[in-house]
Amino acid sequence: MGGASGNKVDFAWGDRTYVMGVINVTPDSFSDGGRFASVESALAQARALVDAGADMLDIGGESTRPYSDPVPADEELRRVVPVIEAIKAELAVAVSVDTTKAVVAEAALDAGADIVNDVSALRFDPGMAALVASRGVPVVLMHMKGTPKDMQVDPVYENAVEEIALFLEERAAFAREKGIASENIWIDPGIGFGKRLEDNLSILRRLSRFKELGMPLLVGPSRKAFIGAVTGVERPADRDVGTAAVVALAAAAGADVVRVHNVEYAVQAVRIADAIHR
Repeated sequence: MGGASGNKVDFAWGDRTYVMGVINVTPDSFSDGGRFASVESALAQARALVDAGADMLDIGGESTRPYSDPVPADEELRRVVPVIEAIKAELAVAVSVDTTKAVVAEAALDAGADIVNDVSALRFDPGMAALVASRGVPVVLMHMKGTPKDMQVDPVYENAVEEIALFLEERAAFAREKGIASENIWIDPGIGFGKRLEDNLSILRRLSRFKELGMPLLVGPSRKAFIGAVTGVERPADRDVGTAAVVALAAAAGADVVRVHNVEYAVQAVRIADAIHR
């Protein structure tokens, strides 16, 4: 991977699977709520994830767990900007900001972030696309049905995989129309975001459909409810083994980036999958 500062990150897509470590600087994350809400604890976690082999870190200041409420921009800024500044001052790692707000993304990029991860796929803030285009940074376009507040209220699909693929294709076309370079558009089918158990399994079974779209593919299964439904493991923090299994299968199917809480397990899983399949 190329240099991780100055908002320019280079990835050798197809050579291996990259691991994105999650740091939620929120008091109410579904998996680790409150554990990394201070700059000190978030920076310590960043060090640990980089030591474990993370290629990039995803910093989020607004929980997007099911039924969560939105966070005001000033509060989101207060949470994420000091953490990104501290990480970039110390660690040579690519940083992604997980936000749907252009004002937060702009401040995060100014603080040293390299990537914008927008779970709304540029739909929630009309200023986001222009910002990403002007800064020339990668953006992750994710599929979500509705909003975090209502996405798990009876989500229904005729054909989940096709509907999600068409949505991502349309959002990528929108991004290009707004001046975002094709090579800066990543896609994420949005495991657990307005999906039933069978939808999540279908997405993972047919990752080849998303690979056909010709854009870097990010898969984020980490500790999600569908893993608990399959394994019977209730506590999200105890779902790392199930997550590692999904990560290995996703890497084998061609996922370019996996987004996880437990980087140590994921790095082992993708190294094995890559050694076999690449």
